[in-house]
Amino acid sequence: MDKISSPGASDLTTGGFLHFPKTPGTEKDYIPQMSEANRNATTSDRLTTVLSYGALLLLGYLVFRVTEPFLIPLAWSAVLAIFFFPVFLQLSKRISVTKAALLSTVGVTLVLIVPVLMVLLFAGREGVEITVRVRDLIGSGNALLPASMADTIRHHLPATMQGLDFMGPLQQGMEKVASYLAGSLGWMLRNLFSFFVELFILLFALFFMFRDGESILRSLRHLIPFEKNIQDEMLAESRDLIFASVAVALLIAAIQGVLGGTAFALTRLPAPVFMGVLIAFFSIVPVVGSALIWAPAALWLGLNGSWGKAVLVVIICGGVAGLADNLVRPLLLRNRTRLNDLLLFISILGGLQVFGLLGLVAGPTIIAAALGVFRVYMEHRDELDGAKA
Repeated sequence: MDKISSPGASDLTTGGFLHFPKTPGTEKDYIPQMSEANRNATTSDRLTTVLSYGALLLLGYLVFRVTEPFLIPLAWSAVLAIFFFPVFLQLSKRISVTKAALLSTVGVTLVLIVPVLMVLLFAGREGVEITVRVRDLIGSGNALLPASMADTIRHHLPATMQGLDFMGPLQQGMEKVASYLAGSLGWMLRNLFSFFVELFILLFALFFMFRDGESILRSLRHLIPFEKNIQDEMLAESRDLIFASVAVALLIAAIQGVLGGTAFALTRLPAPVFMGVLIAFFSIVPVVGSALIWAPAALWLGLNGSWGKAVLVVIICGGVAGLADNLVRPLLLRNRTRLNDLLLFISILGGLQVFGLLGLVAGPTIIAAALGVFRVYMEHRDELDGAKA
């Protein structure tokens, strides 16, 4: 029996498999169309992403330019709100949130801002007066140091350095300090209106920092790319570091400044308020601390024959202030972690260089917050590595 064959039959049964005839041009046209569609979609998505980020950057830049003139008072209000927010939380449990925010703002103004402004005003005036007096004393040809003190200093110097004139650099330094203080005081007087405007903005913003602090914190959580439990640990660690490092250091500095100013006033040394501020600032210096200020003053009194006053300065500044430091610091710190003294000192100096007077608080606050975030992150990394091992 002959095999029946038809055109294309061999194509349909080749290899023992059944193949359906292809529609001419179908696959050839379909694949390029899909590729073109995917390419258009990808290009559109990328363009949308670029435009979105560009719009966000533009808006961020415009917001920065609008708020730039008021960044310093806004930053001060944020710093004060961080320190006094626990007080606000306690008040908000007893009264409404708005009343608690208002009462907290008034309390911070009366307890902290007004006294600090008064102290700085008196310290600035005394600083200008004492530097001008010293500059006039040097300019008139009189000795800045007693002859006995100058001879004693030269006697203890190496033989090759006893002929050096160390009064010249001292004179230049005092002239620079006097010029800086005089210029700063003059700037404050010329910009008194701007100062009060910024002070009003600070207090106004502080009220809203208290009232809306929790909502602001919730918004900031979205900027931290971690899970909620890790965010809570980071914020708690940062808060403890800020309290233990910044708040305690400032409180100790204030205690030493008050005691130092009192010692200078009792012994009739010039500019007690100004020297008290200097003692408070230098109390953060590692190792030597405020002795950089009160020790030369006590030595000056002793070499001038007032050994009783010199001993009184040493007792108050070295004994009472040191005792207060050793009692108050452990009581407030307890088992809290804190910045080491060197890192605290560097953060304050760096903060002053970058932010001005705001850096006195902002610098250590930023470093403490960053260290708290980093410490929690490293702990979780160690836990993950241990679990994998």
